[in-house]
Amino acid sequence: MFRELRRKRQALSAQDCAAVLDRGSSGVLALMGDGGYPYAVPLNYVRDGEKLYFHCAKEGHKVDAVRREPRASFCVIDQDQVVPEEYTSYFRSVIAFGTIRILEDDGEKRAAVEKLAKKYFPTDTPEHREQIIRRDWPPLCMLEMTVEHLSGKQAVELVGPQP
Repeated sequence: MFRELRRKRQALSAQDCAAVLDRGSSGVLALMGDGGYPYAVPLNYVRDGEKLYFHCAKEGHKVDAVRREPRASFCVIDQDQVVPEEYTSYFRSVIAFGTIRILEDDGEKRAAVEKLAKKYFPTDTPEHREQIIRRDWPPLCMLEMTVEHLSGKQAVELVGPQP
């Protein structure tokens, strides 16, 4: 169902793909938007195993799109060094494909937002984190993407020597 990379030599390993996702601070979530148009939106996220978590409002384009069609892709660019004299860029990126669900259970939602908060403010105190989560809880929606396929690719110039 998912296409293989044509340039297999440039493919990232599963471990390298996970590392890119762990290093990244934002990516672009692509959904089926209104009227059949693609809807791609930049988001912060956190990875936990085979799951990606995103936050959003309880109402809006993103949530409407997920309710209509839960299949999605999420792209993270790890590196994009433009090399003008070579008319190229030395890039590294990952695309995750999977299905998204809206976390309705308060316990699941709370666990997901905690993971997100700890990623972006790891030195925060538990008391302050609790205060902020409680303040932002009423309009908060958490999305969970189960990754079904993960692929990554890098510029040929970044590929190490081949055995």
